[in-house]
Amino acid sequence: MSEARTEVWFYHLERTGLDQALPELLEKTLQKGWKALVRTRTADRLQHIDGALWTWRDDSFLAHGPDDEAGAARQPILLTTGFDNLNGADALFLVDGAEPGDLAGYARCVVLFDGADEAQLAVARAQWSAIKATGLPVSYWKQQARGWEKQA
Repeated sequence: MSEARTEVWFYHLERTGLDQALPELLEKTLQKGWKALVRTRTADRLQHIDGALWTWRDDSFLAHGPDDEAGAARQPILLTTGFDNLNGADALFLVDGAEPGDLAGYARCVVLFDGADEAQLAVARAQWSAIKATGLPVSYWKQQARGWEKQA
């Protein structure tokens, strides 16, 4: 029996910022019954995302926590700068140019990047090429007026 391969989806943010797009995608992930791991490059950015998830919407609660707090393994959404999948997440979200590391064990990896940030565009392009070269299935989603559309 062959092991399932991780799908890698690139999300090009053009109409909303990360603070709006990430919680929406995390909510859809939880609705699938999956756990999520959100990886960023810096502790400051991790703290920002933590605060943004708490205040995202009055009518929604996204249970989450940073990986340095007790109970990290039980979090449905775990925030980290590290490479360990401490909560057994099904979906890995990479923001701010975070490196993917080993994708084995994830059903999906979602790379979110800001279309107005040249540095993030360059990192996303390099990640696309590197991941595509491994043979993993990759797709590109672009933010349109009517929502996300798969472009490639």
